[in-house]
Parts: sequence; structure tokens; C-alpha cells
Amino acid sequence: MSQAAVQPIPSSPTSPRAVAVIDIGATSIRMAIAEIHADGEVKTLETLMQSVELGREAFQSRRLSRKSVEKTVSVLRRYKQVLREYGISSPEDVRVVATTAVREAVNRLAFTDRIFIATGFHVVSIDEAEVNRITYMGVMPHLSQSEELADGKNVVVEVGGGNTEMLIVRGGNVLHSQSVRLGSLRLLQTLENVRASAQRRRGLLESHIRRSLKQLIESIKQDAPIHLIALGGDMRFAVHHLLDDWDGNSLAKVSTGRLVKFTESLMTLDEDAIVRRYGGSFIEAETVGPALLAYTMLAKHFELDHVFVCDTNLRDGVLNDMASDGSWTAEFRNQIVRSAIALGRKYGFDESHARNVAELSRKLFEQLADEHGLDNRHEVLLFVAALLHEIGLMVNLRSNHKHTLYLIRNSEIFGLSQDELLQVGLVARYHRRATPQPSHEVYNTLGQPERVVVSKLAAILRLAIALDDTRTGRIREIQCHRESRQLHIQVHGVDDVSLEQIAMRENAGLFLDVFGMAVLLRAGK
Repeated sequence: MSQAAVQPIPSSPTSPRAVAVIDIGATSIRMAIAEIHADGEVKTLETLMQSVELGREAFQSRRLSRKSVEKTVSVLRRYKQVLREYGISSPEDVRVVATTAVREAVNRLAFTDRIFIATGFHVVSIDEAEVNRITYMGVMPHLSQSEELADGKNVVVEVGGGNTEMLIVRGGNVLHSQSVRLGSLRLLQTLENVRASAQRRRGLLESHIRRSLKQLIESIKQDAPIHLIALGGDMRFAVHHLLDDWDGNSLAKVSTGRLVKFTESLMTLDEDAIVRRYGGSFIEAETVGPALLAYTMLAKHFELDHVFVCDTNLRDGVLNDMASDGSWTAEFRNQIVRSAIALGRKYGFDESHARNVAELSRKLFEQLADEHGLDNRHEVLLFVAALLHEIGLMVNLRSNHKHTLYLIRNSEIFGLSQDELLQVGLVARYHRRATPQPSHEVYNTLGQPERVVVSKLAAILRLAIALDDTRTGRIREIQCHRESRQLHIQVHGVDDVSLEQIAMRENAGLFLDVFGMAVLLRAGK
């Protein structure tokens, strides 16, 4: 913790913006203080860490104790004092995120409410999709700059306290993302009530890891050379002790043999011995062995000579997100679309029609920006909903729009959170038949801002579907302009739009309800 007072960072139109990210994890609460420069560069100024036992409680009883809640409050109050020393006070400049431990606790709302009342910090629980997005944004610069990793399949893995997250990246494209309930704390809990020899306990630990890793391994096709890129504090701990010259910023490369030997030596030590020899906290000493064992077993399964280690962490990713004002890069948007198309193919969608409707939706969204007032994230959600609006046909023609909602909600699309998947599913659900109603299940669970977004995007989607009613893709270029209370859509390159006009009259009702404009479709000259 900070001891001496820090001079507040002066502010001016050109001075860096001082910000902070607090990460409430399973075994520690960490804070990174940084400054964001005008060009988007992020410079870390200070990092703080305090050990906690939230994961042990959440994974065992699914409830955070009052003692742990109050310890978290105490830590965050001290962190807030440090932020005052840096002159950081605006809520917009502080992000507080929580991961698996808090997300799985049944009293998580009481936990976050207590923190807000005591500190004013608004805690956001991020799900696996958001973690994957942050991981992708963090590791891609390292992968793109490494000639050794340019070819082959890069398997990015982080063994956390509760879950193991995996991304498979090849040629800059995300092929697969997955999360399994394999974490260092969960591994320790499997042995808590086991009374057996050290050898027997080790065998049980390896057996549990092997079963959990099987889910990941089955997703990795060995059709190209495989590179393992390991993230997480446990691997950073190992590399710092194995590579004297690692600067902690570049991509490290450590031989699997040395990593296995180091892991084996740790597994023979108890927590006190690890802390005395290597430093760190007691909680970290407990978890480092099981986590490294999972990494080494994965490396040995693929017969890898080396493991790459990247220093990217959740806090860095959130800081970069703040630097970009939370906007999605074009490359990240492309990854979401790729994942959505893969899902559509899984359910045998009409890809040509889906792509045409998606492109028309995008053009309508862009040209109606003054009307809907939404941002580029919503454009992506609309595009994905347009791609997938008919996948429910795989289940049944009858009520296929409802089946579409179910399939989307119960699928994974890389980069989209559960809340975003829900919005995509609802927009696709309302592409036909009934308009959004308060009595509709799922829709009636949304707050007003989310309901408005769904209605706006569904209204635009219905117009796009009408424009491709013939399923020929003959309408590509459109021009929209408003006249009084009417939206005029002019189609270029098509002389006869009588079929589309009939479809538009059937589909434009929701648009009239939401935007207060009737829709007129005309052929261009």
C-alpha cells in the first residue's frame, strides 16, 4: 500500500487522464492506477494488491461471509484514499470489476450494494464473454508481433481461481473460445476432505485436472502446429523465477522441461516453505502449484517443447478499454461477426439471405443515426441479429422466431456478454409476428433503456427483411430521407419494387410505433 502522499496529477485539456481499475478476484483485490494520454497510450503508475478469500467461500458455500464482505470494504476504502492522493475522484475514472467468485455468490447483490454504500464504488460483475474480449484485445498485439507465432494455432489459456479460460487464435482470427470450471481454488477444494498419502492426493489432483482439460483439448484440432500462450499470475510467478532477464512486458518463452521441474519442486513444499523461499502471500502459495500443474499437463499433452507466457491481465484490458472509451475496434467487430456466421452455419441458415438482410440493416442503421441515437455497439448487435434471425427454422417452422431467441440465448458468440446475447436474441425474435409487449417473457425482464434499444433495432430489422423479401439480394443500395412524418427509402438499380412494397407495408408497423414515421418505398431512377 502507498505510504507517502502522492502529488495529484494536474489536469488540463492536453494532460494525461488519471484513471484506475480495481479487480475483485477470487484470491486478491488488485488496483492499477494509470494515466491515459491523448494518443491512447496507457502508462501504469502504480499497482496494489491485497489478498482475500472470496473464492474459497464462493466456490464452497456459494455465499460470501460478512467477515469477507467487510474486509473487502476495508481494502476498497484504503484504495479510495490512494486515489484521492492521485486526484482521482470522478466515477468515470474508476472501474471496479468482479469475476467468478462474486459472480457465483448467491448474495452477490448484497455484496455489491454494501460496497456501494460504504465506498461509492459501483461493482460490475463481468462474465466469461467479457473476459474473453479483454483477453483477446490484450494478447493480439503480442501475437501479431511474434514471427514465431504467426503460423500455427495459438491456444491462449488462463487458469484462474475458479475457471480456466481458453481462446484459440489462428491468423488473427478467433476460432473458438471456451470456459471450464477448472481453477486452482476449486482444485484445492477437491482435496480438502481427502485423507490420503501425498502420492494419492497428487494422483487425485491430476485426475481431476485431466477430466476438466479434456473439455478444452477436444476443442483443439491438431491440424496445424500448436503454440500454448499462458496467462495469469501463477505463470508470471514461475517465469520470473525461471528467467532472470524477463522484463515482464514482452512475450516470454520457457522450456516445458524447466517448467515441469519447477512445478514438481513446488508440489513438494507446503505453503509456509513456498512463502519463505519465493515470497508472496499464503493464498498465492496455496494456489500456484495446482495452477502450474494444469499448465504443464496441457503442454505435455501436446508434446510442446516450450510454453509462451504473456503478462496481459484483466486490469490492463479494462484500462485499454477506458482509453478507447469502450468502443469496439473494427477487427473485434469482425471477430463477433465471424462467430455469428459460424453459429448460423451450425443451424443451417440461408446464408445469402442472412448476409443481405444484415448489410441492409447496417445501411438503414447508418442512415437513420439521427433518429435512433444509438452507438456502434448497437450496430453490431443489429447486424448479428439480422444474420441469425431465422436459425429457429432448424427447430420448427411454427413459432420459429421464438425458437431463434432460445437458440441465441443458449449459444456462445465470441465477444458478446450474456446481456448482449439476450438483446440480440430479442431483436431476432421480433423480426416477425407480434411486436414487443410487456406481457412477453424475457422482454419484460429488461429495464426501459434496454427495451427501447430492442424495439428500435427490431423495427429496423423488419425494414431490412422487407427489402430482401424476394431473397435474391437484388436490392443492395438504398437512400433514406425524412419528409415530415414519413421515411422515404429509395432503391437504386431496381425498376420494379412492387413485391418489396407489399412486404414493407406488412413489416413497417413497428417502425411507425417506435419512430412515429410511416415508411414509403420507391424505385430509384
